Amino acid sequence: MDSQAEFKLSPSRRLLDGVNMFFAILPDKEAKAEIIRIGERFVKSHRLGGSSVDIDRLHITLSPIGKPDRLRQPLEGALLAAAEEVRVKEFKITLDSAMRFSSAGKDGRFPFVLCADTLTTEVTLKLRKALADAQYAQGLHVAGVSSYLPHVTLLYAQGVEAIEQPIPPISWMAREFVLIRSFFGQSKHEVMGRWPLGSGD
Repeated sequence: MDSQAEFKLSPSRRLLDGVNMFFAILPDKEAKAEIIRIGERFVKSHRLGGSSVDIDRLHITLSPIGKPDRLRQPLEGALLAAAEEVRVKEFKITLDSAMRFSSAGKDGRFPFVLCADTLTTEVTLKLRKALADAQYAQGLHVAGVSSYLPHVTLLYAQGVEAIEQPIPPISWMAREFVLIRSFFGQSKHEVMGRWPLGSGD
C-alpha cells in the first residue's frame, strides 16, 4: 500500500501530554450528512443536551496506538511502518442502532453513539486485529483487541436517559483507514496518514 503520510517524524518514542493518536475509518460525505440528521432527530426527541461532535470529527475508531514494547524507532515511524503492512479488502459499513453507553467519562458525561450491525462488526474487527498485529511487529502492544463495538460518537451529555433503539440504516464503503492525532480539550483532529484498503476484485 502507498501511504499518504502527512507528518514529519520526531525523535520522541512517546506522545506529548495532551495528545492522542489512533487508527480510524471516516464516513463519506453522504454518510456524514445522514449521521448528523439522525443525531439532530434524537437530540430533539429525547431532549438531549451537551456537546455535539463536529461533523469533521465523526469517525469509527479502529485501534488505539499500542503500548511501547521493544520499540526501536520513533513512535510515529513505527505506526507508519505498521500501517504499510496491513492487507484488508474494502468493505461495507452499516450503522443500524443508537444507544447511550452505560459508563460516563471522567467529566460525568455519557457518550451517545450510533452502532454498527453484526456483519460490520465482524469485518471491522478483522481490520482492527490486522492493525494490532502489525503494531506488535513494530514493538507496540495493543490490549483488548477482541473487545470491540464499532460506533460513531455523536454527543457527550450529562444525565442522558438510557437509550437503545434501531435507526434507519446508514451505509458507506470503507475504502481506506487513517491515522488521527487528537488534542485533548481542543476538539481538534488531524489526519496524519491515509492507507487504501484493497479492492474487492
